[in-house]
Amino acid sequence: MSTVNPQPLWQPDPDRIARARITQFQAWAADHHGAPSEGGYPALHRWSVDHLETFWKAVTEWFDVRFSTPCARVLGDRSMPGAEWFPGARLNYAEQALRAAADRPDQPALLCVDETHEPRAVTWSELRRQVGSLAAELRDLGVRPGDRVSGYLPNIPQAVVALLATAAVGAVWTSCAPDFGARSVLDRFQQVEPVVLFAVDGYRYGGKEHDRREIVAELRRDLPTLRAVVHIPLLGTEAPEGALDWSALTSADAEPVFEQVPFDHPLWVLYSSGTTGLPKAIVQSQGGILVEHLKQLGLHCDLGPEDRFFWYTSTGWMMWNFLVSGLLTGTTVVLYDGSPGYPDTGAQWRVAERTGATLYGTSAAYVMACRKAGVHPSRDFDLSRVQCVATTGSPLPPDGFRWLHDEVREDLWIASVSGGTDVCSCFAGAVPTLPVYTGELQAPCLGTDLQSWDPAGKSLVDEVGELVVTNPMPSMPIHFWNDPDGSRYHDSYFDTYPGVWRHGDWITVTSRGSVVIHGRSDSTLNRQGVRMGSADIYEVVERLPEIKESLVIGIEQPDGGYWMPLFVHLAPGAVLDEALRNRVKQAIREQLSPRHVPDEIIEVPGVPHTLTGKRIEVPVKRLLQGTPLEQAVNPGSIDNLGLLGFYEELARKRA
Repeated sequence: MSTVNPQPLWQPDPDRIARARITQFQAWAADHHGAPSEGGYPALHRWSVDHLETFWKAVTEWFDVRFSTPCARVLGDRSMPGAEWFPGARLNYAEQALRAAADRPDQPALLCVDETHEPRAVTWSELRRQVGSLAAELRDLGVRPGDRVSGYLPNIPQAVVALLATAAVGAVWTSCAPDFGARSVLDRFQQVEPVVLFAVDGYRYGGKEHDRREIVAELRRDLPTLRAVVHIPLLGTEAPEGALDWSALTSADAEPVFEQVPFDHPLWVLYSSGTTGLPKAIVQSQGGILVEHLKQLGLHCDLGPEDRFFWYTSTGWMMWNFLVSGLLTGTTVVLYDGSPGYPDTGAQWRVAERTGATLYGTSAAYVMACRKAGVHPSRDFDLSRVQCVATTGSPLPPDGFRWLHDEVREDLWIASVSGGTDVCSCFAGAVPTLPVYTGELQAPCLGTDLQSWDPAGKSLVDEVGELVVTNPMPSMPIHFWNDPDGSRYHDSYFDTYPGVWRHGDWITVTSRGSVVIHGRSDSTLNRQGVRMGSADIYEVVERLPEIKESLVIGIEQPDGGYWMPLFVHLAPGAVLDEALRNRVKQAIREQLSPRHVPDEIIEVPGVPHTLTGKRIEVPVKRLLQGTPLEQAVNPGSIDNLGLLGFYEELARKRA
């Protein structure tokens, strides 16, 4: 990668830098904790990883985290895995999330939007009242600290209330979106054995109603640990026999009682995509998530009481949990329940306009879809309140940066961020005081010693290597569910570099301190020693209007050779003829590398994804290497299992 310094696409002005909460935090931390007062963000970041305990103590003081029992020290044990954070401290995540109700009871805590795009507000006092009522009912149902409570829910206010009430009781929340089929949900929930299930009767998506009552009946039948099912009539149906009604549980005027739990008490269970085997059931702690999200949202995203925070997500993705944590900073959280592209591709921009979103988060795929569809956000919508557009899910290609800059506003903070379900946070991304370079994440996050390593564990600059984190983060999993000896947790992140978190992404840390993400390291294309992330290929190929989506796989052959097919799902009316094949090859040759021109370009009926929308490269690679379907992939984790038959048949023919 070139080390030549390009011109930034965006630079914050001095006033914006002075106003940023991270600037104020640095000045305060310099006065109170010896942080550097000069040197801006790079100096603050260096201090935050060199003085890890002091940094996290400063975060808890700056945000006035309410410990009912103070900690003995910040870090009892810093080894990974197994770091011990704030031993002895007790607190409650939900208590912190509802604090703004005391100062701004009649202001909106939530703005809820469906496909009509008309926002409805839930005030802070109303949210607190409902949480108080539901928490009391959960206790009456016998729910105790450590019990699991599950939600089969879309992104609606009831889901937020249920999460916060669960946390208030000290129980453990877990959720799936209602577009997940029964098998996928059971693969997740059966692992954690919930005692309560909150479920909708159906959901609306793309202008249609989807009845899920049969699926809910199946979940009730196959989750024998359930003591109660709570019916949320989104489509207006009656509660099934034996189910409790949501409105009856949330109607009391009850002050919430917040169970004071240890810092490392489990808050929720998230699930990895689980493309092979059962999904990993990742457990994160009340305290760890609280302090990590305060840092991420309050400092990196620069959110506060005057902001409105909208991220397009579903309850089956960690970004929903991250979105709900906007409440920790007193921010109004925007919940959108519906299709990202209904009634047209510009739908999310309309939601941002109508809710007055100041930070609008979406997927890189949506930005590129808008670009391809000829959407003109600033022409068609009033986006004057949007200060930042953030993207995640996959790397935002350079064309996506330029499109946002040109089509939304020149003075737009574009924050491409990257992290993982595994930490429910970001390793690198948004910094309000730094410039934005096209195709790059601004910097590693505070308290995160992010590096790029070669196979021998040597740190690299301006070269592609493995994404590693060399110090513990508070939101790293406390464990995986049903992993009593910790072996699955260890093997997921710590088997390559002992004591160091290896995430499984290829990255470049530039000499400017910015970060480039190249895609998953376990599906990276490696030809003649030159590594290339699949995301780089997709960015070039999918600029061509004939290509709807693509999938590239690199397969080491038994004879030492390397086969690299590119699978293309064509746009309606397009034909994969020799002319299009040549244009694809020419684009890759000229814009990326002649070494990474595919050996074959093959038309496919579709590209398979996980249920959270990620292309499944590694399972397809395994299929093409001859692994049987049932061993190559967990069927419950795939959006369209039928598509895999094509790749299986191709492997048979090649064999």
